[in-house]
Amino acid sequence: MKKLCTLLGLFMVFSLSAQDTYFTIYNFSVAAKDVSTVYDLVDGYYSKNKPEGVTVSLYENHFNDSGNNFTHSIVFAGSLDAIGGMYSGGDNDAWQLFITRVNMHMEDGFSSAMGRVIDSYGDNSTPHPVQRYFMLDVKDGDAFNKGYAKFHSKNNPEGETVAMGNITAGRSPAGENRWVIQGFKDFKSAMGGADMLRTDAEKKASDKAWQEFMDSHGGVDVIRSGLRIQLGQW
Repeated sequence: MKKLCTLLGLFMVFSLSAQDTYFTIYNFSVAAKDVSTVYDLVDGYYSKNKPEGVTVSLYENHFNDSGNNFTHSIVFAGSLDAIGGMYSGGDNDAWQLFITRVNMHMEDGFSSAMGRVIDSYGDNSTPHPVQRYFMLDVKDGDAFNKGYAKFHSKNNPEGETVAMGNITAGRSPAGENRWVIQGFKDFKSAMGGADMLRTDAEKKASDKAWQEFMDSHGGVDVIRSGLRIQLGQW
């Protein structure tokens, strides 16, 4: 994938079970005048050439800090066999033309990564395009995974999806090794967070369960956070 592969970032709606989903992500920057052109190019190519068994998602990196200020991400998600098949498919004329055109409208590459989805909760049959993301340095992976599953299996409110996974290649020097993505149907819900979707009783229960999670996960540092918007999915 050459230049495109040096570019993009992370997150998706999961059509597979979490344990079966692998991803690659590329983060890149596009000038404001070229945003619609890049979307049209991605839509035009993947509407006709979507890799078998792979979900392709394009995101705008909407809220971010100055060290995380790429403009867009493209994410490929699917089973290990499907992702492997996509990368071993080889070049063709349509792909070469697509890459050439996209590269003409990209200002800069930022980062890329790969990994696996470990767990996910919520109703993924409906769109949750406004997504808060967190990059974490987890000190005890097993304890964190266990506590995360215990909390979200009982305290995930209607109207939110949440997913968590690891990063197996493409980590920054900051040491992030887990990511969490919360998906919401609109900006109001994303800004208010999960608590605004809970009743008072649900909030009381989740506050207690969250403290139990915090006391048992073994230590976590938040490396990055931001909000992205899903522009399209194929």
